[in-house]
Amino acid sequence: MKRNRFAKSVAVAAGLVLLGSLQQPARANNNSDGTVQSPDAAPPNNPQATVGPFSPDDFAGLSYTADQKAEIDKILRDTEFRKNVVEKAEKLTQDQKNAMLVGYSRLAYGAVFKVLSPEQQRQVRKRIIARRAADRAVQKRPPAPN
Repeated sequence: MKRNRFAKSVAVAAGLVLLGSLQQPARANNNSDGTVQSPDAAPPNNPQATVGPFSPDDFAGLSYTADQKAEIDKILRDTEFRKNVVEKAEKLTQDQKNAMLVGYSRLAYGAVFKVLSPEQQRQVRKRIIARRAADRAVQKRPPAPN
Protein backbone atom coordinates (compact mmCIF):
# COMPACT_ATOMS: atom_id res chain seq x y z
CA MET A 1 0.00 0.00 0.00
CA LYS A 2 2.72 2.47 1.01
CA ARG A 3 4.80 1.46 -1.99
CA ASN A 4 1.91 2.20 -4.37
CA ARG A 5 1.30 5.59 -2.75
CA PHE A 6 5.00 6.40 -3.00
CA ALA A 7 5.13 5.34 -6.65
CA LYS A 8 2.11 7.49 -7.47
CA SER A 9 3.64 10.46 -5.65
CA VAL A 10 6.90 10.06 -7.55
CA ALA A 11 5.04 9.78 -10.86
CA VAL A 12 3.00 12.92 -10.15
CA ALA A 13 6.09 14.84 -9.04
CA ALA A 14 7.98 13.78 -12.16
CA GLY A 15 5.06 14.86 -14.33
CA LEU A 16 4.92 18.21 -12.58
CA VAL A 17 8.63 18.81 -13.06
CA LEU A 18 8.45 17.78 -16.71
CA LEU A 19 5.43 19.93 -17.40
CA GLY A 20 6.93 22.86 -15.54
CA SER A 21 10.19 22.64 -17.45
CA LEU A 22 8.36 22.52 -20.78
CA GLN A 23 6.18 25.52 -19.98
CA GLN A 24 8.80 27.98 -18.68
CA PRO A 25 9.15 29.94 -21.97
CA ALA A 26 5.38 30.33 -22.22
CA ARG A 27 5.28 31.92 -18.78
CA ALA A 28 7.24 34.94 -20.02
CA ASN A 29 4.39 35.68 -22.44
CA ASN A 30 1.71 35.36 -19.79
CA ASN A 31 -0.13 38.68 -19.49
CA SER A 32 -1.99 38.53 -16.21
CA ASP A 33 -3.83 41.50 -14.82
CA GLY A 34 -2.10 41.04 -11.47
CA THR A 35 -5.17 39.87 -9.59
CA VAL A 36 -4.52 36.90 -7.39
CA GLN A 37 -6.88 34.89 -5.28
CA SER A 38 -6.12 35.08 -1.59
CA PRO A 39 -4.93 31.84 0.02
CA ASP A 40 -7.84 31.79 2.45
CA ALA A 41 -10.51 31.59 -0.26
CA ALA A 42 -10.83 28.70 -2.69
CA PRO A 43 -12.93 28.82 -5.83
CA PRO A 44 -16.26 27.08 -5.19
CA ASN A 45 -16.10 25.09 -8.44
CA ASN A 46 -12.69 23.58 -7.68
CA PRO A 47 -13.10 19.99 -6.50
CA GLN A 48 -9.44 19.86 -5.46
CA ALA A 49 -9.87 22.77 -3.03
CA THR A 50 -10.12 20.48 0.00
CA VAL A 51 -8.36 17.36 -1.21
CA GLY A 52 -6.88 15.10 1.43
CA PRO A 53 -5.33 16.75 4.45
CA PHE A 54 -5.16 20.18 2.80
CA SER A 55 -7.71 22.93 3.16
CA PRO A 56 -7.42 26.60 2.23
CA ASP A 57 -9.34 27.39 5.44
CA ASP A 58 -6.17 26.52 7.35
CA PHE A 59 -4.77 29.93 6.33
CA ALA A 60 -7.94 31.95 7.00
CA GLY A 61 -7.65 34.86 9.39
CA LEU A 62 -3.85 35.10 9.42
CA SER A 63 -2.26 38.54 9.23
CA TYR A 64 0.39 38.62 6.52
CA THR A 65 3.30 41.01 6.17
CA ALA A 66 3.81 42.78 2.84
CA ASP A 67 6.65 40.38 1.97
CA GLN A 68 4.49 37.37 2.79
CA LYS A 69 1.64 38.73 0.68
CA ALA A 70 3.96 39.26 -2.27
CA GLU A 71 5.45 35.78 -1.97
CA ILE A 72 2.03 34.14 -1.56
CA ASP A 73 0.70 36.05 -4.57
CA LYS A 74 3.67 34.83 -6.62
CA ILE A 75 3.07 31.24 -5.50
CA LEU A 76 -0.64 31.41 -6.33
CA ARG A 77 -0.07 33.04 -9.74
CA ASP A 78 2.46 30.37 -10.63
CA THR A 79 0.14 27.61 -9.44
CA GLU A 80 -2.83 28.99 -11.39
CA PHE A 81 -0.70 29.28 -14.53
CA ARG A 82 0.43 25.67 -14.21
CA LYS A 83 -3.11 24.46 -13.51
CA ASN A 84 -4.39 26.27 -16.60
CA VAL A 85 -1.72 24.59 -18.71
CA VAL A 86 -2.75 21.19 -17.36
CA GLU A 87 -6.45 21.85 -17.98
CA LYS A 88 -5.70 22.76 -21.61
CA ALA A 89 -3.37 19.81 -22.21
CA GLU A 90 -4.87 17.53 -24.83
CA LYS A 91 -2.46 14.62 -24.35
CA LEU A 92 -3.50 13.98 -20.75
CA THR A 93 -6.44 11.89 -19.63
CA GLN A 94 -8.89 13.36 -17.13
CA ASP A 95 -7.42 11.19 -14.36
CA GLN A 96 -3.94 12.46 -15.17
CA LYS A 97 -5.19 16.03 -15.19
CA ASN A 98 -6.91 15.56 -11.84
CA ALA A 99 -3.77 14.03 -10.33
CA MET A 100 -1.63 16.91 -11.55
CA LEU A 101 -4.12 19.51 -10.34
CA VAL A 102 -4.14 17.91 -6.89
CA GLY A 103 -0.36 17.79 -6.97
CA TYR A 104 -0.12 21.48 -7.81
CA SER A 105 -2.56 22.28 -5.00
CA ARG A 106 -0.41 20.35 -2.54
CA LEU A 107 2.77 22.02 -3.74
CA ALA A 108 1.16 25.45 -3.40
CA TYR A 109 -0.14 24.63 0.08
CA GLY A 110 3.34 23.57 1.18
CA ALA A 111 4.99 26.60 -0.38
CA VAL A 112 2.54 28.98 1.30
CA PHE A 113 3.10 27.20 4.62
CA LYS A 114 6.87 27.71 4.30
CA VAL A 115 6.34 31.47 3.81
CA LEU A 116 4.58 31.75 7.18
CA SER A 117 6.34 32.77 10.38
CA PRO A 118 6.85 30.08 13.05
CA GLU A 119 3.90 31.45 15.06
CA GLN A 120 1.64 31.40 12.00
CA GLN A 121 2.76 27.85 11.24
CA ARG A 122 1.80 26.82 14.79
CA GLN A 123 -1.65 28.35 14.29
CA VAL A 124 -2.09 26.48 11.02
CA ARG A 125 -0.96 23.21 12.61
CA LYS A 126 -3.52 23.67 15.40
CA ARG A 127 -6.26 24.18 12.80
CA ILE A 128 -5.17 21.07 10.93
CA ILE A 129 -5.23 19.01 14.12
CA ALA A 130 -8.69 20.33 15.04
CA ARG A 131 -10.03 19.66 11.51
CA ARG A 132 -8.65 16.12 11.50
CA ALA A 133 -10.17 15.44 14.91
CA ALA A 134 -13.54 16.69 13.67
CA ASP A 135 -13.22 14.49 10.55
CA ARG A 136 -12.46 11.44 12.72
CA ALA A 137 -15.47 12.19 14.91
CA VAL A 138 -17.72 12.34 11.85
CA GLN A 139 -16.30 9.06 10.54
CA LYS A 140 -16.90 7.28 13.86
CA ARG A 141 -20.60 8.17 13.90
CA PRO A 142 -22.82 5.20 13.04
CA PRO A 143 -24.73 5.56 9.78
CA ALA A 144 -28.26 6.95 10.09
CA PRO A 145 -30.95 4.27 9.82
CA ASN A 146 -33.12 4.50 6.71
